[in-house]
Amino acid sequence: MYQILLVEDNQGQVRLTEEAFKECEKPIQLHVVYDGETAIDFLRKRGNFLESTRPNLILLDWNLPKKNGADVLKEIKADSDLKSIPVIVLTSSDRNQDVCQAYELQTSCFIKKPDNYEDFIRIVKDIESSWLDSAKPSKNLQQFNAVFPQPSSSKAHSNMDEISL
Repeated sequence: MYQILLVEDNQGQVRLTEEAFKECEKPIQLHVVYDGETAIDFLRKRGNFLESTRPNLILLDWNLPKKNGADVLKEIKADSDLKSIPVIVLTSSDRNQDVCQAYELQTSCFIKKPDNYEDFIRIVKDIESSWLDSAKPSKNLQQFNAVFPQPSSSKAHSNMDEISL
């Protein structure tokens, strides 16, 4: 079963995402947290998340309470245990500054949330087909990183729901 962490503060967007992932063919367990601080706690297995499952993929809203998407992404990519998890920024922002910053912080992909349900379903199916197979943990990842080390950057420094779809 694929594990996806959705970091989204808007309940309507959470429901929309849950419904969209029900349309997928692959078995998915969607973990939902509603702010950036809780996302980091989930990923680092702190507080209420001691038994949390490492996600295969993170869907990250950019405009979050407590800790914004940029700060969350920065922490993920600075953490040697987390930086290999693909992070897709899925947000309503289409500001060029946000897009550039997300890629500078090593997001895997930046997607502006569409305005209608049909387009959102298409995006989720594209995420399923393009990212979930590549997001599987690999036995060879450590060997790959030894041969091709990740670039280091000098800049790098509640509630949760679980839904099986």
